[in-house]
Amino acid sequence: MVVMHEMNNIQQRLEKLGIGIPEILLPGNPDLQRWSVIACDQFTQDRSYWEKAKEAAGGSPSTLNLILPEVYLADTGRLERIEDIHRTMRTYLDTGVFSTPRRGFVYLERDTPFNRKRKGLVVAVDLEQYDWHPSARPLIRATEGTVPERLPPRMDIRRNAPFELTHIIMLIDDDTDTLLPGLAERTKNTPVYQGDLMQNSGRVSGWFLDADEGGSSGLAFLAGGLEELSRRAVFRYADETKIHEQEACQPFLFAVGDGNHSLATAKGIWEEYKAAGAAPDHPSRYALVEIENIYDPAIQFEPIHRIVFGIGFDETLKLLSALPGFSCEKLTDREVMTRLVAEPIQGNRFGVAAKDQYALVTTSATGISTASLQPLLERAESGSAGISVDYIHGTDDLLRLACAPEKKATGILLPPVQKAGLFETVARHGPLPRKSFSMGEAEEKRFYLECRKLFG
Repeated sequence: MVVMHEMNNIQQRLEKLGIGIPEILLPGNPDLQRWSVIACDQFTQDRSYWEKAKEAAGGSPSTLNLILPEVYLADTGRLERIEDIHRTMRTYLDTGVFSTPRRGFVYLERDTPFNRKRKGLVVAVDLEQYDWHPSARPLIRATEGTVPERLPPRMDIRRNAPFELTHIIMLIDDDTDTLLPGLAERTKNTPVYQGDLMQNSGRVSGWFLDADEGGSSGLAFLAGGLEELSRRAVFRYADETKIHEQEACQPFLFAVGDGNHSLATAKGIWEEYKAAGAAPDHPSRYALVEIENIYDPAIQFEPIHRIVFGIGFDETLKLLSALPGFSCEKLTDREVMTRLVAEPIQGNRFGVAAKDQYALVTTSATGISTASLQPLLERAESGSAGISVDYIHGTDDLLRLACAPEKKATGILLPPVQKAGLFETVARHGPLPRKSFSMGEAEEKRFYLECRKLFG
C-alpha cells in the first residue's frame, strides 16, 4: 500500500511536468538490423538508401513497414500505402510480433559512427502542454518554425493508426549533465534490446525503468531532476526587466530537437479526437518521444544545407544577392569553399556549388544563418513553379546532389551551428526558422524501435 501511494505521488509529479508513463511495445528478442530503421525524414533525395533498408529488413517484421519515408511522399498511391501501413500494424498486434506491453520508460545509449554513448530516455509527453505556434510559451516548445502545409500527409498516417512509433527527440537544458547519467546508474539491469543498426549507423542498447516492478527509486530521481530543471528554467531565460512577470509564466522545460513536424502532427490528431469527444485520458493525448540533454558531449549540432532545384549557379547567386551586406567570391576548389564556410566571422558565410562551379557568399547578417536565408528561399519557391528547395544533411551528400549532371540544381552550404544558447533564444524570441539545425549527421538520427498503442 505504501509502495502504491509512493508510485501514485511520483506519477502525479511527472504529470505536472508533462510526462506520462507509457506502456511500451517491443518485439520479442528483436533483431535490430531488421526491425529498426532510421527516421522517415532522412535521405529524402536518396531512394537507394531506402531500397537498401528494404533489403536489410529482408521480409521480416520491421518498422520499415510501419512508416512512409518522405522520399516517397510525392509518389502516386500514397493513400493506399497508408492503408497498408495501418493494416500491417494490426497484423503485428494480432500475430504476436510484440511482447506483452510493459509500463515504464526506456533508458538507452546510442553509439554512432561519429559519437559514442549518447544517452536518452523514452517517455510519453502530454500534448496539452505543447503548442508549436510561434507566439506560444508552453512547457514543451518547438525550436524551429512549423509549416502547416506539411502536416496533412503526416496526419493521414497517424489518424486511426493502432499504435505509434517515434523519431522525436526532445531536449532538456541540464548544464551539469546529471539527470540522464543518474538514471543510467538506476537502470543497468538486463537490456531489453541491444545490437547493431542497419547500414553502418552504429549500435544501441536499452534498459527498462519500470513503473510497476520496484522502479520507484529511478522514477523519483527522474521527477526530482525534472522539477529542479523546471524551477531553474523560470529564471534562467528571464528578461531581467520582466522578472516578476516571468515568475508567473509556464517554465520552458522541453525543446523539440528533432521531429518538430511529427510532434505537431500528434498535436493536430489529438485536437481532432478531443473535438470529437475523446476522453481526457485517451492515449492520443500523449506522444512517444526520446529525451536527451543538449549538453551531452555526444550531441553535435550540424547545419542543414539547402539544395535549390530549377535554377543554376549564376541564378542562385543573383537570388542570394538580396541578402544584407552581400559579397561573393568565386572559387575553383570545393575543399577551400568548405573550409572557409566553417571559419567563424562576424556575419555569415555560405558556400554555393553547382556542377564544377563554386563560390563563397558573405553577408553582414548576424545570428543564426537561416534567419536571413530561409525567407529568401521560401519567397523564391512560392514565386516560381519551377523552383523547389530541399534540405540535406551532410556536406558530401549536398555536393553530390548539386554536382550531379542529370538535374539542374544548386547547393547552398551553411556554416556550423552553436548549440549553446538555443534554449535562451527560443525562450525569448520563439522558434527558429525551419530546418535551422540538425542534431548530428544523417546516420545519427533516431531509429524507430519502441512503440505505444493508441487504440484498444
